[in-house]
Order: sequence, then C-alpha cells, then structure tokens
Amino acid sequence: MATGDEIIIRTEGLTKRYAAPNGHHEVIPAVDHLDLEVAHGEIFGLLGPNGAGKTTTIGMLTTRVIPTEGKAWVGGIDVRVEPARAKQLIGVVTQTNTLDRSLNVYENLYYHGRYFGMAPKEAKAEANRLLEQFKLVDRGTTDVAALSGGMAQRLMVARSIMHRPAVLFLDEPTAGLDPQSRLSLWEAVNELNEAGQTILLTTHYMEEADQLCQRVAIMDHGQILALDTPAGLKRSVDADTIVTVHASGDPNRLVSVMSDLDGVATASVAAGAVLVNLRGAGPGMLPRLLMAAEGAGIEVEDVSVAEPTLETVFITLTGKELRD
Repeated sequence: MATGDEIIIRTEGLTKRYAAPNGHHEVIPAVDHLDLEVAHGEIFGLLGPNGAGKTTTIGMLTTRVIPTEGKAWVGGIDVRVEPARAKQLIGVVTQTNTLDRSLNVYENLYYHGRYFGMAPKEAKAEANRLLEQFKLVDRGTTDVAALSGGMAQRLMVARSIMHRPAVLFLDEPTAGLDPQSRLSLWEAVNELNEAGQTILLTTHYMEEADQLCQRVAIMDHGQILALDTPAGLKRSVDADTIVTVHASGDPNRLVSVMSDLDGVATASVAAGAVLVNLRGAGPGMLPRLLMAAEGAGIEVEDVSVAEPTLETVFITLTGKELRD
C-alpha cells in the first residue's frame, strides 16, 4: 500500500443513511462506515451491483452528497469542510449526459476551462488539444445533441479533465455503450492514467474492473467486502477452475456429493446453483462430477466451466450474481 504522502483519496467511517420510503421511521445505510485509501496515479475501481453504494460514495467524495457521518479527503482537502476548494481538484463524469446542449463540442470544452479560471488563449489551446486527444477534431462545431453515445461520453471525459484535476471520478463510464465505444473509452482512460492521472471509477462490469483497475474494492450493501488487485482477488477464491452446476432437487445434497471428490477445493450453493471450485483437478474431472451426481440420483440440468473471475469472487462472498 502507498505511504501517507502518496494517498490522494482517504475516507474514515464515511457513511450515508437515507430515510426509508413510505413513511417508515427506519434509516437505510447506502454507504456504511467506509474506510478507503486511493494512491496517487492509480486507477481504483469500486465494483458491485446496482444499489451497492458506489454512486453514493462518489457523490460524497465529489461534494454532491453530504455524508451522514465520517470524513473524506481529496488531495488533503476535507471535502465536507471546504467543498469549493475540493471542486478545483476533481473532475467528474456522472452516469447522465451533462453536456451543455446550447454549446457545440468545442465550446463545451472552452467554456469549461474559462469557468475554472483559464485565460482565453490557454482555454482555446487546451480545448483543441483535447479534441485531438479524444478523436473529436472533426466534430468541433457539431451540436452535442447529434453525437453518438460513445462520442458524447468521450467529450464528457475530455471536459472533466480540461482544468487538469488531481483526481478524475468516473461513475459507470461505459454503461449503455456498445462494445466498440466501450473499448475506445477504455483506451482513453488508460492513456490518461499512463500520463499520471489518478482515476476512481465505479462499475458493475467485471471485465471493466479487470482490464482497467490496478486495485478493486468489491462493494455490496454499502460496505467493502474485499479489496486487492484483480489478480489477488481471483487468487482468493483458491481455485483454478470453477464449475457451475444447475440440478434438480436439493442443491445442498449435491454440495455434499461434490465435496467428497478429490480435486474439489470447495462446493457451495450460490445464485441458485452449486459452485464447485476445483484445484489441481485433471482433465477427467468434469465426467467424474457428472457421474457422482448421477450415482446419487441427482439430475444435472446444466453445467458451465470457467476460470475464476471477479464475478466468481463476488458470488463466493455474497452468494449472488454481480448483476442481481
């Protein structure tokens, strides 16, 4: 982990509670006593399903959501005590399109720079540089309403770094994009990071977290369940092969049958199926699993085989699928 001087985002007991709907008196924790440190220059990911607390966390770190309790610092500035100073240090891309529809593509960049105190000449030069960097040069005079989803997202990222923020926050940056636009944005994010940009992103796409992030915090119900590099998280499953078995009858009975076989590290019920983690099993392991189920009178309906993924880690931790 980075030293104190290298930490650029830090939270202590960061919490946000909301009143329950329908007039109930209880409160619901969207984020529950979050302790987090992000190092300068890394891409850090918050991975979890919708409702995990990812967007609320970013909201508190970017001054848009007031914490119920706890503290948060960005670049050494307490975001709750000095929100105006904190905003000078951050760039934000939200889930919704926030481009100014009364301005064209170039003007969205230029006036953003002017708003943050850039001189006209500097703002013009930086806007033109970013149009080139984000492959939008030929769209400079285009109405932003005419942009594709991928182009609009690239423009929002370009605008968010126009004032050279210390930290870039990306909230579900590729949600709703087609695969080609998603890959294009991944490339842009990696280029920014290679140039030294610190990035905190939220996502429910395991591939995105795996491809982009140096470290990932798996989040659910407002809490961090695990935090490590993507490779470290996948190693924590203690398996080199994952077999997912859907079968009729009591899944706990199938767990008992599978657990007794050589080569099975663990077997458990998760997301309506039986998850069998194999360690060092040979190529004939799958037929042995099926024969064991058949011998116990259990009808197997479907089987899938995969290497451990971040979704496997999430299922192991929560018993449910990442996209539930």
